[in-house]
Amino acid sequence: MLTGKTALVTGSTSGIGLAIARAMAKEGANVVLNGFGDVAEIESIRSEIAEAFDVAVRYSPADMSQPDQIAAMVTEAEAEFGAIDILCNNAGIQHVAPVDEFPAEKWDAIIAINLSSSFHTIRAVLPEMRTRGWGRIIQTASAHALVASPYKAAYVAAKHGIAGLTKVVALETAEQGITINAICPGYVWTPLVERQIPDTAKARGISEEAVKRDVMLTAQPTKEFVTVDEIAGMAVFLTSDTARNITGAILPMDGGWTAA
Repeated sequence: MLTGKTALVTGSTSGIGLAIARAMAKEGANVVLNGFGDVAEIESIRSEIAEAFDVAVRYSPADMSQPDQIAAMVTEAEAEFGAIDILCNNAGIQHVAPVDEFPAEKWDAIIAINLSSSFHTIRAVLPEMRTRGWGRIIQTASAHALVASPYKAAYVAAKHGIAGLTKVVALETAEQGITINAICPGYVWTPLVERQIPDTAKARGISEEAVKRDVMLTAQPTKEFVTVDEIAGMAVFLTSDTARNITGAILPMDGGWTAA
């Protein structure tokens, strides 16, 4: 379905981003991976995807908090592949603390990576998408783009910002063959979620098991974590011709969390 197209997936060396990258490659897209991690492990991931799906896979170590590195990543990918046809903004970090104890530097970092990076990537890829008259932009948002939780001021603010940015870009590109949508997962079992459990337990004064049972899955009526493959499947669907009239949508995948 995506043969000949190129997908840039930020934050794709693990978790949701890696699942999306693999799903795009499976459909025939060339892929640009991005993220941090062990160099040897990332090369193993890169080569495995390339060999498994017979596509070109490149890796960019661009720091998504740095606009100049984002611009360079896009320029290099366009020079190699001609254009970025599919942009998946997935990079994200988290910190959990009460507002009055929230470190200012953590706020700045979360806003930079979880929100501002999407502005910078979108701004960079849109000219070529407009020239070609086709493009798909997929934002990994969160149920926290729709509702709030305590102790996550920066994350909730950033994800609400992603929802607004998605709607604005959809309106600006509606007649140009470009769509942009935000997938809003509930709790997904990823390294990001796993790492925030101890901080949440400390902030709430409860055990880590209680965080999973009484904080995370309590919010989701299905009582199940969303899987990375489910999110990747939705991302692939949003690139399809069937989804060409879906744009500006904020799409919950949260086991019913935001239905209440």
